[in-house]
Amino acid sequence: MVPLEYLLRFINEDAPFGDVTSEAVIPGEMKARAVIVAKQNGIIAGVEETEALFKHFGVEVRVKKRDGEEVEKGDTIVELEGDAKTILLVERTALNIMGRMSGIATEVRRLVERVRAVNPKVRVAGTRKSLLKPLDKKAILIGGGEPHRFSLSDAILIKDNHLALIPLEEAIKRAKAFSVYKVIEVEVESIEDAVKAARAGADVVMLDNMTPGKIAKTIEALKREGLRDKVKIEVSGGITPENIAEYARLDIGVISLGYLTHSVKNFDVSLEVIGRA
Repeated sequence: MVPLEYLLRFINEDAPFGDVTSEAVIPGEMKARAVIVAKQNGIIAGVEETEALFKHFGVEVRVKKRDGEEVEKGDTIVELEGDAKTILLVERTALNIMGRMSGIATEVRRLVERVRAVNPKVRVAGTRKSLLKPLDKKAILIGGGEPHRFSLSDAILIKDNHLALIPLEEAIKRAKAFSVYKVIEVEVESIEDAVKAARAGADVVMLDNMTPGKIAKTIEALKREGLRDKVKIEVSGGITPENIAEYARLDIGVISLGYLTHSVKNFDVSLEVIGRA
């Protein structure tokens, strides 16, 4: 689970001096019952975090749908019972977390299934294009995808801005000397650079912003040089739900998409108070 301390910061941001509306309107020790329901079909995520938040504030939680389960519009995800003011205090934060994580998990699952139908060996990955990494990375995993790097500390990814300063072969040489434990990935945009990266000892070659046709030619070039089996191939850039199957048919290992976290549509969930407890 994402650490509780991380989640509580959202509560503190949302109510730095308390929930003045509930304090003004709700009498003293009133108890309430509520449910969180799905307003659309998809894959639910963020349930564990929602449960932890409400329980931290003393609300009784009964989980009806677990992370990774398919839900349909109208399904009850959790049932809540406890202090009415507390339920309303946590409401929006919990829904924001669940809505974002479920949106990511739902889209990842959709693309994973589309890719697997074409090529079961290809994996779908997210990227670091996100400010809510712990939640987003977990949501990608729940959806069946790969989170890619969690941070800049995880693996060596030599990108175009590095190569604007250091030649490709030298960059890989320096990276290999730096650590024997870190995976070395190199982002390239040409067939020539892909061959250079593989020959220089990169573990992963990321083919960035290439058409399926150009990727196929790059793979053929690697095969001619006897390098194809020495590297993993990742493709990224310009890939959408509409064309992802074209890329999945190729001899590649991973398809990474930044939009899974920077442009995903929120999943619609709602908290409904159903009466006093």
